[in-house]
Amino acid sequence: MQLYPEVSMPKHILAHAQGLVYTLLHLMPSPYQQETLQALLELFLEATGQSLPAHSKVKSASAISRFLNQYQWPTRQVIRTVRQAAIERLLKIRMPGRQPYLQVILDLTTLEKTGKFKAMPGLIRVYHGKRGLHLVVMYLVVGKWRLPWNFRVYRGKDTPSPAQLGLQLLRRLPQSLTKRFQILVLADTAFGSIEFLEGTKQLGYPTIVGVRKDRKQQAGGPISQLSHRGQQTHLVGLRFPVGVSWFWLKRENGKRELRYVLSTKPWKGSTITRWGKRRWQIEGWFKTAKHRFSLDRFAQGTLTGAYRWLVLSMIAYLLAHWAYLTTAMSGLSEWGQAARLAMELWFPHLLVMTLIADVEQLRSRTTQISHAATGSGPPFILVQDMS
Repeated sequence: MQLYPEVSMPKHILAHAQGLVYTLLHLMPSPYQQETLQALLELFLEATGQSLPAHSKVKSASAISRFLNQYQWPTRQVIRTVRQAAIERLLKIRMPGRQPYLQVILDLTTLEKTGKFKAMPGLIRVYHGKRGLHLVVMYLVVGKWRLPWNFRVYRGKDTPSPAQLGLQLLRRLPQSLTKRFQILVLADTAFGSIEFLEGTKQLGYPTIVGVRKDRKQQAGGPISQLSHRGQQTHLVGLRFPVGVSWFWLKRENGKRELRYVLSTKPWKGSTITRWGKRRWQIEGWFKTAKHRFSLDRFAQGTLTGAYRWLVLSMIAYLLAHWAYLTTAMSGLSEWGQAARLAMELWFPHLLVMTLIADVEQLRSRTTQISHAATGSGPPFILVQDMS
């Protein structure tokens, strides 16, 4: 099986993305909200990972806050529009050989937060030692195309588990995609439950998930006792056999960790290993994107505001990724360059406005320094106590 097939890049990504931007702007009820939407996307596309409304150079923090928390604009229609645009591009992908795989990656990620969030009761909680908003995120991957598609919030004990939320997302995949592609589910150990594995089996989706090395076999003993990669075994509680493989994963600190993965499809060990490694590589890539586009920087006063922040951050990522794809470059993009290109392609007037704001700020500082040096006026005023 070919793991990294060549994808014929669409010729009209630029025009398609430009059309999406125009459509999103036209969904806004007023020119003022159109301007604020552009300002917010520009803020995300700085790709510093530190974007806050107060950092905007073209709109005030209060204007952005009202846009996110108070103004009535069609959030769900924005989401549907972006998804439809993404589907149209995915369906035009042409790959040699048999029906291509759509890799559906499920990831449990935490947007760590501190402080009180009274408008989000029960959503900001501690899970596995991390306090924040816990999201089950679905990504779609075909060749070089990598799209954040959907997410659910994990609300903690006595609510649907991450695995159950993942199944909900899988069941909502559009038929246009499930008919066009073979679906391959890739997930980490949070999705290794019996319910999840049997659920994906029922859906007919081959699944590769991370698994603990002490997972018990029906024959006795943990899977770490298996002698060769790809070996079939029956896990305790599971009604069908799975193949198990393992590999060494290099972490950010340079150390290596032994990782185990299982497959619900009887592939050979080398295939299971390649897909397992592939998931870790892509997951790391998306985690970088998450931080660069300030997904975790939401601090809105309402649940609606926080939700809109997450949605628009993902849209900014999508625009930057499409900007990268227009270059037809090999390898993965450097996010700062991709985001800058997106600004130049689809928001050139905002780029000019931010440059003007930078020049004005520099001019103001230069004037202050000049006045201070010559003693000709502000900014330093000595006030004498006359009492």
